[in-house]
Amino acid sequence: MKEQVFKITGMHCAGCAGRVEKAAGAVRGVDEALVNLPLGELLVRSGDGVNGEEVVAAVKRLGFGAEEIVFASADSEGQEKRGGGKKGERSGGWRVVSSVVLLIPLVILHHGGLGLPWVQAALAVAIAGLNYQFFTRGVRTVLGGAPGMDALVSMGSGVALADGLVHLVRGTDGMLFFESAGMILTFISVGKWLERCATKRTGQAVEKLSSLLPSTATVLRDDGREESVPTAQLGVGEIILVRPGDRLPADGEVTEGLSAADESTLTGEGMPVDKAIGDAVYAGTVNLHGVLRVRVTKACADSALSGIIRLVSDAAARKAPVARLADRIACVFVPTVVAIATITAAVWLIGGYGWDAALARAVAVLVISCPCALGLATPVAIMVGSGKGAEWGILFRSGEAMEAAGRARCVVLDKTGTLTTGKPTITDVLPHGCSREELLKLAVSMESGANHPLAQAVLACGEAPLGPVSHLRYIPGLGMRGEVQGADCAFGNARLMHELGVSVPEKEELQDAGKTVLHVVCAGEWKGCIAVADGARESAATAVRALDADGMRVLMITGDNERTAGALAGQLGLKEWRASAFPQDKEQLVRALQEQGERVAMVGDGVNDAPALTRADVGIAIGTGTDIAVESAGIILMRSEPVDIPRVLALSRAILTKIRQNLFLALIYNVLAIPLAAGVFYPVLGWQLHPAVAAAAMGLSSLCVVTNALRLRSFSYSPPPER
Repeated sequence: MKEQVFKITGMHCAGCAGRVEKAAGAVRGVDEALVNLPLGELLVRSGDGVNGEEVVAAVKRLGFGAEEIVFASADSEGQEKRGGGKKGERSGGWRVVSSVVLLIPLVILHHGGLGLPWVQAALAVAIAGLNYQFFTRGVRTVLGGAPGMDALVSMGSGVALADGLVHLVRGTDGMLFFESAGMILTFISVGKWLERCATKRTGQAVEKLSSLLPSTATVLRDDGREESVPTAQLGVGEIILVRPGDRLPADGEVTEGLSAADESTLTGEGMPVDKAIGDAVYAGTVNLHGVLRVRVTKACADSALSGIIRLVSDAAARKAPVARLADRIACVFVPTVVAIATITAAVWLIGGYGWDAALARAVAVLVISCPCALGLATPVAIMVGSGKGAEWGILFRSGEAMEAAGRARCVVLDKTGTLTTGKPTITDVLPHGCSREELLKLAVSMESGANHPLAQAVLACGEAPLGPVSHLRYIPGLGMRGEVQGADCAFGNARLMHELGVSVPEKEELQDAGKTVLHVVCAGEWKGCIAVADGARESAATAVRALDADGMRVLMITGDNERTAGALAGQLGLKEWRASAFPQDKEQLVRALQEQGERVAMVGDGVNDAPALTRADVGIAIGTGTDIAVESAGIILMRSEPVDIPRVLALSRAILTKIRQNLFLALIYNVLAIPLAAGVFYPVLGWQLHPAVAAAAMGLSSLCVVTNALRLRSFSYSPPPER
């Protein structure tokens, strides 16, 4: 799927976001349209791409501003557009300060009883002029059939200002609402400015990741010249020069040089990774030592770093199911509020309280009811949580995956490559009638040229072959036979030895420990055996212990035999496991658990895990796993450490808790505030709400939601200590 990003201005609530998504989704060729409200962005997904101008036109018809931007652009203009633009922030701050300066004398004149109504009118009109965008956007959104926060604010302040001017021009008696109009516009401007400042912090993870990409790269031309070019213009196949201390501008392959790279920005691991000819290097990582020549293998926008930025940024746009109720409410909220305000004014007029009182109540309802907090409740929590996860090398593909992980109570763990390293190593060397070195040399001779995992484990021992092997042949499922220095030799399992008529010890203690025993026979004589095992990852036992402590049901599933699976399960403290499982068996196990009512998180790394990862409520892929496994999962663990499994589940639960808290704060605020603004409690308790206070309360509600979400930045997780 091709993805295009658009900068949208004028959105303030979930209702605005929903209408933008609906309009963009109706454009020909668009398969999915998702709005990231905190970043003010629209993500459009399509099969072959769509005409960006058509999307922009559809959004603008609703009264919103729209402009297509290039994701992961290395130029400053693209970064400014994506971040909202410093110029726009300065302009907004200037308007806020000017509004406050004009509001102070207006309030003094009104509450000090000094009169001067024409001066009050001039000050109120000046404040309205400074904040004209509320009125222009409000009118456009109404005409476009998508009224939102601007429509409510412009109606509330506009009616108050117009009523005062009518009274003033006609010279009739009545309350002048110039102070209310000025305070509404000023307080809401201040509240939105503070909200923008706070919300900007939710996107700091994206900004931090984007800053890792250097703006230029040094390209080596065919004639030997070095040329500095913008990173965004690097082409696949070009050779770039990377000096010590420089960040890699693109993903590539080392063609010349030796060095080490700091890849902590991608994996979370602090240890340098050695790089030699043929090794892959990644954009945003740091070349620590030698000079490298690198052939670019992926364009800037397709690099691993850009992929991480996309995941972090777009997670908030891909809504969590818990937010769907809020979206449905927000889409019908504004018409409902206008109706409530109209009914409120009518009731107060019929009750004999007069036009001024009725207008004050209607304006208070319009201003306090804006669903800004409702629209921010979910995406800001997801963005902050995604940023926190990125610091730990945890990538969420969507809010839906994040919520599913937070709800999961059962974890299914693949064995090979997830709980284990996936690379067998020699654990025991037991010679018989020869030296340890001679036994290893014989084994290396027999496995020279082989590329299966067990052969690689033997060849990694570092010993040289004893001599050339002739008549070498591979016996499937058993081992190797050949001649070494004229002697008939064999290297393989006990079954091969029995077929050759050679008696070998069973070595049950090694097999019970989950190790594969390989025997060496030369000239009909048993020379000893070598035990090979796929060892558990360092943090595997810690991860299992942490999941147990969290009350999770933990199961391991593997294609290995029962003895090997049982040995590892005992080593890690696992109570449930399934062995000799094919890919379809893994998927069926997940399905069966779901039918039992379990909410399942599946963790895997291989192609054979993909069906189960897709079937599970949430799939969690080990970052070093296959591309198919990673693409099938909703969450990716870049560090490939099992201890990140309980960590990501704990973080997801914390994010889900914050979302629920924010939705509660937003909804309870409107449930309590609208009746108070409408004056429901006035006849009995004498409670009523000044329109200016309503404006301040509306801004504070959004700020409260954003601040609550920002508390996730201090979230930490430590696995329980070993007992």
